[in-house]
Amino acid sequence: MTGKTHFSRRAMLAASGAALALPALSSAAQAYMPNEGPDTPKICLGPIVEDELNPRGIQRFRQIGITHIILNNSGFPWKEDYLKARVTLLKQHGLTVGDIVLPYVGPAREIMRDIILGRPGRDASIKVVKSCIRAAGAAGIPVVEYNFYAHRLEEGYFHAPDPTRGGAVVESFHYDRVKDLPPLPETGRLSADRLWSNLEYFLKAVVPVAESVNARMSLHPNDPPPPVSRGSAQIMTTFNDWKQLIGLVNSPSNGLTYDCGVSREIGEDPVQVARWLGERDRISHCHYRNVVVRKPIYDYTEVWPDNGMVDMLAVMKELLRQKYPRMVHPEHARGLNVNDGVAEKLRDPAGERGTRLAADTDPNLNSYAAWAYHAAYTRAMLQAALLTR
Repeated sequence: MTGKTHFSRRAMLAASGAALALPALSSAAQAYMPNEGPDTPKICLGPIVEDELNPRGIQRFRQIGITHIILNNSGFPWKEDYLKARVTLLKQHGLTVGDIVLPYVGPAREIMRDIILGRPGRDASIKVVKSCIRAAGAAGIPVVEYNFYAHRLEEGYFHAPDPTRGGAVVESFHYDRVKDLPPLPETGRLSADRLWSNLEYFLKAVVPVAESVNARMSLHPNDPPPPVSRGSAQIMTTFNDWKQLIGLVNSPSNGLTYDCGVSREIGEDPVQVARWLGERDRISHCHYRNVVVRKPIYDYTEVWPDNGMVDMLAVMKELLRQKYPRMVHPEHARGLNVNDGVAEKLRDPAGERGTRLAADTDPNLNSYAAWAYHAAYTRAMLQAALLTR
């Protein structure tokens, strides 16, 4: 044994010290598995809620590999300095803001309601939205997302346990439950022609502003997608409607939130929809989720991403083929019977869903565990697509 030195595993680890610290391990892992790049989708979650805007809250996202985030829309109407401060804080801790949503719940939604319904205050409200788009652009937020519902038929949703997944809660929509609901007094009945006219008026006013600050508008299709909601038309319920939208103003700044789940809900092939929109550079944002459809438009269940009718890998491959560079959000986390202490911390952009269905039995909808599952599945699909392209 003379001239030889024996190192125990413990001694070797102690001696190596910083050589085995996290950065080295992280770099090694990235060398073996492909990851996001300039011309690939970026996996995101959000919107990040107010009490997560701190290092501890941001850590929850970073620990499951998230580097991109949807910023919540508090502080509306937004000011440049306000948004810049939030974008900077998130960036300092490893999160890039890629999207912010114009309010469609709570008191702030009245700005958009003026525009959607064509109320007398429409022009003043459009002026507010223009200033908000400029603020977002100045803060480096590339996408401003919005909805254009006269009424969203949320009453048709209900939660129920999935017996094939140990009772994990999934969400269904049945139009028969709500098809006879009367119009709301504050909305009345709006025709498709009236809504299309209001949407065109809005886009012709705001798209040039978005272009001027290198931002994109992103309209989410009607979800749920029946053509009538409490007596009012829904104008973004078919693929032809989506095509008509981008024809209203011919600009990449007039785009959609491509949702592969909604694409299947309305009876379309999600890959073909992604191809048509992507080839025209009209996908501003992407929602990545799965469904089981019994009757297109009228009867379906939103399920876990790995057991629905959407070929999620094929969708990811198509986004990659298009070199789509913006965010992919694995939204609508399902319900798990867990108690991880941070339920509702990582939530979907339709943040009212938990409130709307509070009376249902839905253990820990939007739990951290469920969001981690959705994010991990999406990363697996991205890596598989990258490895086989």
